[in-house]
Amino acid sequence: MYDLVIRSGTLVTPHGTMQTDLAIDREKIAAFGREISSKEEVDASKKLIFPGIIDAHTHMALPVSGTRSSDDFFTGTRAAACGGVTTIVDFTVGTRETTIPADIESRREAAQPAGVDYSFHAEVIGWNPSREGEIREAITLGVKTFKFYTAYAASGRRSNASDLYHAFQALTKLDGIALVHCEDEEIINSIVQHMGNKEKAQMSSLALARPPICEGSAIDQVAHLVQQSGVRAHIVHVSSGLGLAAIMQARKQGAKLTAETCPQYLLLDSNVYNRKDGHLFSASPPLRTKEDQVQLWEGLVSGALDLVATDHCPFTRKQKMWQGSFLDLPYGLPGVETLLPLLYSEGVVKGRIPITAVPRLLCEGPARINGLYPRKGTLSIGSDADLVIFDPNKEWTIHAEDLHMATDFSPYEGVGVCGAVEMTISRGRIVYANGNFEGERGWGRFIA
Repeated sequence: MYDLVIRSGTLVTPHGTMQTDLAIDREKIAAFGREISSKEEVDASKKLIFPGIIDAHTHMALPVSGTRSSDDFFTGTRAAACGGVTTIVDFTVGTRETTIPADIESRREAAQPAGVDYSFHAEVIGWNPSREGEIREAITLGVKTFKFYTAYAASGRRSNASDLYHAFQALTKLDGIALVHCEDEEIINSIVQHMGNKEKAQMSSLALARPPICEGSAIDQVAHLVQQSGVRAHIVHVSSGLGLAAIMQARKQGAKLTAETCPQYLLLDSNVYNRKDGHLFSASPPLRTKEDQVQLWEGLVSGALDLVATDHCPFTRKQKMWQGSFLDLPYGLPGVETLLPLLYSEGVVKGRIPITAVPRLLCEGPARINGLYPRKGTLSIGSDADLVIFDPNKEWTIHAEDLHMATDFSPYEGVGVCGAVEMTISRGRIVYANGNFEGERGWGRFIA
């Protein structure tokens, strides 16, 4: 007799849909079929069942711009569970003074209160060839994705071309994966240096200071290094049609590239910077145009983009208080809780993507790229029993006060949504149901 059976739901996979019962036993998916006996059961009639969502790009408790992102690992994963997310992949906080393995251990300690499972990307700050041993040790600790930046020199995070070249060679040898934040900082700096105080005092100047050419140029250079080194690389938060085109061209030339975009680049455009509260939308890369949105949606359908992640980095209104310049803001937006409902409502319901794209982009894609598959990201016997029971017909409106993220605004405030998470199951345990978080602090595990 199994622990739990989900009855009469429609299972959704990247390959199709199927109506059947699903049995869970000892935290794993154990069987499919009819007339399965169990200790407990959940009626999922007229509901969709997705694998647990994986948000492969989050920033909980991140020190940035003199403050800290407002979600810690408990509040952020509580919100994740309420949105159907059963695994997050966050980042270590790298420095030039600490080692990558020490950063991993420190971050694992910080993540212990998590309410759902988690893994990590390792930030690489101040690369030099002597750090190759650190990468080897990090991989033995269960972290094999390593984050680099082509921007943010002022904070010490930027890696120049020579740094990337040598780091990519080391990662190729050790079978690691490079994650890269691609913006050409020299172009950005040249634009900002020519701005007067009046332009800096306008929030709309953020989009002018970091135009799509910055993304495209940086991706071109990184892709060339990727191709020459043979490393596997992943481009984070692709925001523009120009950036997407650079990725597609690089793949044609043999670069082993995967890429993601985020809900904000699919649904919001730079016109929001003209609003009275436009400063709340500060993010890097900045929001683009409606035409960029169209191209990104097309990239999701064609497979040019491999996954959707949120880059969840929330701040409160107080933290984002306008200081007189777009340069003096913490950059980041909340999104972990609204990822699945928005992609379903704006993508599937509006006919932009097929329903099978949801588990491809939010489950299997991120699981495969981050080495979590098949433990995560799939409805398969033996996989962790991470499931989302989703009501495709429920209509609701996003209001920050109704969400569980530790922030007092949502970039999607007032947006009407069709489709809602009814229940979230993490390793066989119900952690969200009937509008309430039913999990507990510390339930989440580190997943190597």
